[in-house]
Amino acid sequence: MAIFEQQTSRSGNAATRALSVTTVGTDFVEKVYQNIAQVYDYTYGPTLHPGRLEAIKKMRISPGTEVLEVGVGTGINLSLYPETATVTGIDLSSKMLQKAQGRIDEKGLANCNVMEMDATKMTFADNSYDVVYAPYVISVVPDPVAVAREMYRVCRPGGRVVILNHFKSANALMSKIETAISPMTVHIGFTADLDLPEFLKQAQLKPVSIEKVNVPKIWTLITVVKD
Repeated sequence: MAIFEQQTSRSGNAATRALSVTTVGTDFVEKVYQNIAQVYDYTYGPTLHPGRLEAIKKMRISPGTEVLEVGVGTGINLSLYPETATVTGIDLSSKMLQKAQGRIDEKGLANCNVMEMDATKMTFADNSYDVVYAPYVISVVPDPVAVAREMYRVCRPGGRVVILNHFKSANALMSKIETAISPMTVHIGFTADLDLPEFLKQAQLKPVSIEKVNVPKIWTLITVVKD
């Protein structure tokens, strides 16, 4: 899930600072996910699984659907896709990708492949995929807006951009708590105070649905249909 190779300063740019009080650099993000690769499936697996299942439903996958998963990590989602879909996963963490490839080999997931790539400058052509999905990724990357725009670019017209992530609560008290703890939560893989309305505005995304998932329902599932 550490999917960037570009360098980002600790202060970040104006757009990123408006989204969160916590700005991280590429090297930091990659180090976090290299460190948690061995335990990711156990710590983030069962608790976040209901959201993964809901995301798959929102994709409306039919035979022949081409899916791009941004931040594929250990490949924990790969066995959830129908065998009739073709799935490509990208990530920057070599340790995560090793585990993902191991999962593909072990489970015989011939419809899946993974590769190392920077999500802010994907090498895919415009309109390459029917579904572009980012599970639990956007709140930790150095430039979430750039990732979202790239996701939209490589999605085909009529296709779906699906984002599953934690965003800052609309509740005033919870929002203050999340802002306060965000500099600490980043060490376990996500910022706690990413601002959803501002993120959607800057990324120029117009969702057809936004819903809460998992228990407790502090995670958000966003579905966008590309014009």
